[in-house]
Amino acid sequence: MASFFLVLFTMPLGHAMMMIMDRVMTPTAVHYAGFMMGFVGLFIVVAGVFAKGDTRQTLCGLFGGLLFWTGWVEFLFQYYANRYGTQPEVVDGVVVTRPEYLILPATFGLWAMVMTLYIFCTRTGCNFINWWQRLFFGKHKAEIVVRPMTRHVSIVTFMELNMILWTSYLALMFCYDPHFIGDHSPVTFLVGFGCFVGSIFMFRKELRLASWGANIRMAIATVIVFWTPVEILGRVNFFTEIWIQPERYKGPMIAILVAFLVLLASLTVVAVRNRKVKQ
Repeated sequence: MASFFLVLFTMPLGHAMMMIMDRVMTPTAVHYAGFMMGFVGLFIVVAGVFAKGDTRQTLCGLFGGLLFWTGWVEFLFQYYANRYGTQPEVVDGVVVTRPEYLILPATFGLWAMVMTLYIFCTRTGCNFINWWQRLFFGKHKAEIVVRPMTRHVSIVTFMELNMILWTSYLALMFCYDPHFIGDHSPVTFLVGFGCFVGSIFMFRKELRLASWGANIRMAIATVIVFWTPVEILGRVNFFTEIWIQPERYKGPMIAILVAFLVLLASLTVVAVRNRKVKQ
């Protein structure tokens, strides 16, 4: 439960951080800050390779990956969208999709390229990739996918986070696009419902993982899949996305931040105690 909520709280906090930066900083300052954010994230992930302990390496991959994605993916897309005049999607005078997300589907080929590497060249513990490998290779899976990549927990967590975020964003953007499906289509709601049901089964599996590190890594996948229907419901105005307007909902956002910090501190204390016991 602690792992799940720790990762879950990063979602609204990350959105709120981007909104606050956009509103209180100049565009130039935002992009410089975003680039530095991505650099710091990458540094944390690489430093995690040399960290001791599975939990510590996992946390380096998680927080470094979040900073990397926000700084070197989202803010870089925002920079080039603004630089070349990409227009947002506007419905009834309201911006429903920011420009940077409209050009994100253009990365589908790059996403497929990376997924090809994982599916054809990597033995992994990811159930999603294992399903595709069984589908494509059948009984020949052991011959095609012989060995895993070098396993650094920080890098594994970093790649897991970024690949699942990337996949989820692509799925949502194609669902929202009226040229493909449309945000009010039954197919879009079916995708959201499927993700919600899937997240329940993933959470049940997470509850059986006794190791903190493994539990947090499973929580990353569970939360991102769970967040997909949250995004869809927010898109159709089923509820108010308070993280989009954090200045109007300071109380709830501060409560989320405090809960996140308490969980992080508790997890850190437990990890340190467990390490001392093992020593």
